[in-house]
Amino acid sequence: MFSPENTIVLGHEAHARHVQPKDWVACAEAFLDCRIPGSDRKVNYALVGMGVAQNASQVINIQGKHGFDLGVASMPHGVVNNLHLHFSAEVFMCFRGEWAVRWGNDGQDGEITIREGDIVSIPTWIFRGFTNIGPDDSVIFTALGQDNSGGILWAPSVIDAAARTGLHLTRENLLFDSVPTGGAIPPETELIAPMTADEMARLRRYSPEQMARRLVRPQDLHWSTRALLDGRLPGGGAALAPVVGYGMTQDRDHESPVGNPHSLSIEWLSAEPGAGMLRHRLSCSQVLIVKAGDWELVLNDEDSAVPLVLAPWAVMSVPVSAWRSLRNVGSTPGLIVSMLGGDARKLIDWHPAVVKAALQQDMRLDAAGYVAPAHLLPVT
Repeated sequence: MFSPENTIVLGHEAHARHVQPKDWVACAEAFLDCRIPGSDRKVNYALVGMGVAQNASQVINIQGKHGFDLGVASMPHGVVNNLHLHFSAEVFMCFRGEWAVRWGNDGQDGEITIREGDIVSIPTWIFRGFTNIGPDDSVIFTALGQDNSGGILWAPSVIDAAARTGLHLTRENLLFDSVPTGGAIPPETELIAPMTADEMARLRRYSPEQMARRLVRPQDLHWSTRALLDGRLPGGGAALAPVVGYGMTQDRDHESPVGNPHSLSIEWLSAEPGAGMLRHRLSCSQVLIVKAGDWELVLNDEDSAVPLVLAPWAVMSVPVSAWRSLRNVGSTPGLIVSMLGGDARKLIDWHPAVVKAALQQDMRLDAAGYVAPAHLLPVT
């Protein structure tokens, strides 16, 4: 349900929610494996949410509950992120380069390569790791479902290797460095214990064929220009392609390729220069990640409008129930990842002026919230 009061976003609040690459704060010791040879040159960034790093000093650019966390992994060619598992959904979004993603207790159950524009959802409770097999500047965005994702479990071999570098993990999911203490570590009861062989054997297994169904490449997308009520209106006309979960599409023919609960949904949004989405609001959190183009985001209603220009690689968190419009102000086609919090279908509350203009173009939303010819719908 929408709040009866509009959420007004002040100028300084809007700018604090706008994270550009220059604002990313690298953490070279975010996780347990950061000193293991072959993994010691990776860096992590925490952009949105409650944070998942095991280092208490990790900076989170946009804090607060969104229903998910968003971060970035960046590491030179050949560097490895070791085997670990999550209790909530993890989604990899490749924005640049090539990455080998492997899974299974020993990383041998399967491996896929993701390239620019690919998105893959890794199931919960299976070990996974990834390696940069592309250029040094390869970048992958990572999303974790839930506000509190519950921490991370590492493969026993990773825990052993990290201990030899002086790093241990407490039961509070925080790193303990034994180097400054001369090798002294907390009692075993205060540390995360490695999983036993029996516990490992009971973990779920995924075949390469099963994982392939969770990989969505650009050529797999079902783009629709009928996905939004403002599709025929000047300044509207954006196209949507679902990837994960129930997003905000209003095209009744849309089905998400990855449909199991994630605590978030992911859609691609594209628009030609001058096109976009007219004024609307959502009853859930929204995070926009710009892949291509320059976009003007205008928050609030006309009398309190706050405009921002989102350039490529910008991340923007839009508050619940805040009016917003989005327009490609560049000279080339634009592309954005839209992430919305929650598993339920997201219903768009269009501004009354948009509803009126759409009706003049013979477009209304039917009782299920999908775009339909207005002349076919009963007046109620």
